Amino acid sequence: MEALLEGQVSTVRGAVVDVLFGAGLPAIGDALEVLREDAEPLLIEVQAHLSETAVRCIALAATAGLQRGGRVRSRGGPLQVPVGEAVLGRLLDVSGRVGDKGPALPADIPLRPILRSPPPLAAQSVGRELFATGIKVIDLLTPLVQGGKAAMFGGAGVGKTVLVMELIHAMAERYQGLSVFAGVGERSREGHELLQDMRDSGVLDKTVLVYGQMSEPPGARWRVPLTALSIAEYFRDERRQNVLLLMDNVFRFVQAGAEVSGLLGRLPSRVGYQPTLADEVAALQERIVSVAGVAVTAIEAVYVPADDFTDPAVTALAVHMDSMVVLSRAMAAEGMYPAVDPIASSSIMLDPLVVGQAHVDTAIEVRRSIEHYRSLQDVISLLGVEELGVEDRRIVNRARRLQRFLTQPFTVTEAFTGMPGCSVSVDETLAGCQAILAGKCDDWQESSLYMVGTLDQARAKEQQLREEPSA
Repeated sequence: MEALLEGQVSTVRGAVVDVLFGAGLPAIGDALEVLREDAEPLLIEVQAHLSETAVRCIALAATAGLQRGGRVRSRGGPLQVPVGEAVLGRLLDVSGRVGDKGPALPADIPLRPILRSPPPLAAQSVGRELFATGIKVIDLLTPLVQGGKAAMFGGAGVGKTVLVMELIHAMAERYQGLSVFAGVGERSREGHELLQDMRDSGVLDKTVLVYGQMSEPPGARWRVPLTALSIAEYFRDERRQNVLLLMDNVFRFVQAGAEVSGLLGRLPSRVGYQPTLADEVAALQERIVSVAGVAVTAIEAVYVPADDFTDPAVTALAVHMDSMVVLSRAMAAEGMYPAVDPIASSSIMLDPLVVGQAHVDTAIEVRRSIEHYRSLQDVISLLGVEELGVEDRRIVNRARRLQRFLTQPFTVTEAFTGMPGCSVSVDETLAGCQAILAGKCDDWQESSLYMVGTLDQARAKEQQLREEPSA
């Protein structure tokens, strides 16, 4: 085995640590540990070679109390994290340390490096199996597939985290598969709530939680998605199991990369982002693939700063996605939850070869009706719906009913709304939309279709509303 290099700390500036070596330098991306008498070794990662004897590193934990002259030892390669059955049901940090106050991981647990190349293109397989979520608006307009990548784009407070949590719940019930959740730069409260919800619903034993929270240094937040991805890759490659990889929030990964870039003294690029933005996003996203029929399916929440969808971070992430679920603040303000914008959202999987011709035709017709309604909203605001022509009025009435039918109560919000969550099959979603488009619900009250699951539930609600005045 190659002898491990030893050096000493020469400079500490916040999260940046410079290290001097006598002979030979560790490679860029290698993990080093700063040995400390009164605490565990501090992990740092090599980011640049300053000279023939010096490297610049970024710390993966707080550097408080670090001193010049401290001993540094190379780990002989990139950071390695624990993987395998023993990490299921556990909460880990970026380096694989347990954070749930449970027992320590076994000493003989397998380890995998967080920095790896994606599988060669020839080894990758393309999935065509629909990944039904039970959420009507997603299954209809932005269908997901096994092994695909889907992103939930939205500004602050429009429901990204709630949607991701509902998907975790739906997948655990529907597919009984493994989930790996990466909490990137999220609040401590959200992490605690998710852990508690998973314990209560009994899905924790099929899930790995990996957190790099808002309070942690940028290096930790920057590397957390790669730690989660390495765990997911192990189950895909070694155990031949399908894995659902959830990330909340990938924008924080980009943000942490920008902080690291600034700390290292690199000149910023557009809008202050790091010049390596596209490379960093690609290094993460290109590893999320299916190999030999075993899939890693990714669902990622993406914060959109100031609701600006032209932001470089948002566009860099969007090009890697198969399905784009765009959350609308205007729809959230109207109470249309989930606040998925049916026009802006899209999926390359909305294809007759994948979902069938009837599904595609229904989705196109739903979009066309809602788009036509939106184009008439200014006229309706000024003159009222009565001033529209007969055909326009009919389309507007059906579009409003479609919008309400595509709302849905969630299991994860049951405690706040008092409404039991429901899951709707793709066939029931299509049947409901086709009935509304065909005019079978034209004489129903709009409220009958709001926050229900299937059309049968809406019919029962309509019957109840009709009976109430006479009661």
